[in-house]
Amino acid sequence: MTLEEILSWDPRDPSGRTWQLIDGEPVAMALGNETHGAMQSEIGGLLGNHLIEQQSQCRVLTRPGVVPRVHADRNFRVPDLGITCAPPSHSLMMREPLLLIEILSPSNEAETRSNIWTYATIPSVQEILAVHSTRIEAELFRRNADGTWPAEPAIVAADGALTLASVAFSAPLASFYRTTALAVP
Repeated sequence: MTLEEILSWDPRDPSGRTWQLIDGEPVAMALGNETHGAMQSEIGGLLGNHLIEQQSQCRVLTRPGVVPRVHADRNFRVPDLGITCAPPSHSLMMREPLLLIEILSPSNEAETRSNIWTYATIPSVQEILAVHSTRIEAELFRRNADGTWPAEPAIVAADGALTLASVAFSAPLASFYRTTALAVP
């Protein structure tokens, strides 16, 4: 299947699941559990409120479709969250993503890690954040000043502060887990 085909495709899937195109093959995304959903809402809310406070024209999108630069004709990936500063449109794809966020769950970790390298091929992406759903920890990839990516992510531990330079955001990582069972002592 091609990018053009998946954008106009009706999978006739009554579950309402989201589909990605991975190297020409449509793949249904795994359903998230309560922790995943709570984290997605909490992170989106924190970042959205931050952007409002900064009077930024940037915005947070949930499950935005993105197309990597490499093999663009047969890939359409869907991160959990994304931030763009491009004007709103009616497109099925997020234009000019700046920051992409994935929530790592045991059921989809391999697929999610596969998506991370594809995100790094998108010229506008400055940061990629992978947040764990089974422990309070995050992995942050930040594009270097010369445009390259580090070989390994920066690890943010449970008691650490997370700084997202692309949107001038900083907060304790634990705040992303406020409404999850992981936050309960």
